[in-house]
Amino acid sequence: MTALPNSLTEPDGSAVIRVLSYNIRSMRDDTDALARVIAACDPDLVLIQEAPRFFRWRKKLARLAAASDLVILSGGGTAAGPALLCSLRATVERTEDVLLPLTPGLHRRGFATAVVRFGEARLGVLSCHLSLQTDERYEQVGMLLDRLAGLGTEHAVAGGDLNDRPTGRTFRRLATALQDCWAVKPWGGEYTSIPTDPHQRIDAIFATAGIEVLGCGVPSGHEGVTDADLRAATDHLPVLAALRVPAGG
Repeated sequence: MTALPNSLTEPDGSAVIRVLSYNIRSMRDDTDALARVIAACDPDLVLIQEAPRFFRWRKKLARLAAASDLVILSGGGTAAGPALLCSLRATVERTEDVLLPLTPGLHRRGFATAVVRFGEARLGVLSCHLSLQTDERYEQVGMLLDRLAGLGTEHAVAGGDLNDRPTGRTFRRLATALQDCWAVKPWGGEYTSIPTDPHQRIDAIFATAGIEVLGCGVPSGHEGVTDADLRAATDHLPVLAALRVPAGG
C-alpha cells in the first residue's frame, strides 16, 4: 500500500494536510481502539459524526481528542453530533455550530464548521451527518453548499456520513458541486460500511476545485491501523485524505 504524503508546508506557502472523516457512534464501542486509529492516521483535521451529545459529552470528546494528540475545534452536542478536531498545526480563525431545521419525528441534524489556517493556506471546514430520509437529506445538501460558500474562503473541505451512496441524488449533487476525493485519487479501501462486511460507500470527503487531492480512502493497511481496531472502534470505517491547499484563500 502506497503511503499518503505527510503533512508539510511547501516553499510557496501551500500546505499538505491530512483530513480524516469518521462516524464514531457516540463513543459507545472501544474508545481505545478508536483513539489508536485516529492517532495512526496522523490527521491535521478530523471531521467527526455522532460525537457524544448528552451527559458530559464535552468531557468524553475532550478525552478522545487528548488520546489522539488533538484538540477540540468545534461541534459535538451543540451541533447535534458533528464535531471537528484539529492538530496544534492549525491556526483557528473562527468556528460556528449550525443546527438545521427540525423535521417532526426525525433526528435533529447540524453542521460543525470552522475556518483555519495552515501556514499561508486558509481553509473552510465542515462536518456533516445527513438525514436518513431521502427528501430531507437532499435539502440538507443544499444547506451544506450554502454554508460552505458562506464561510468566505476560496478553499474548503466538507465530509461526513451522507447516508447515501454515490449513485444517490444527494451524493451526486455534492459530487457535482465539489471534488469527490475518492473518485479523484483513490487510495486504500473504498467501502465504509460496515467494518465487518464493507459493501457500500456512504462516508466521503469533498474538496473545492482549487485543492489538489493527493489520495483518499479507507486507511486499511495504513501503518499503525489494524483491522482489529477498525472493527472494534465503531460501526463505520474512516476516510482519510491527503490534500494540497494553495496559499491564500
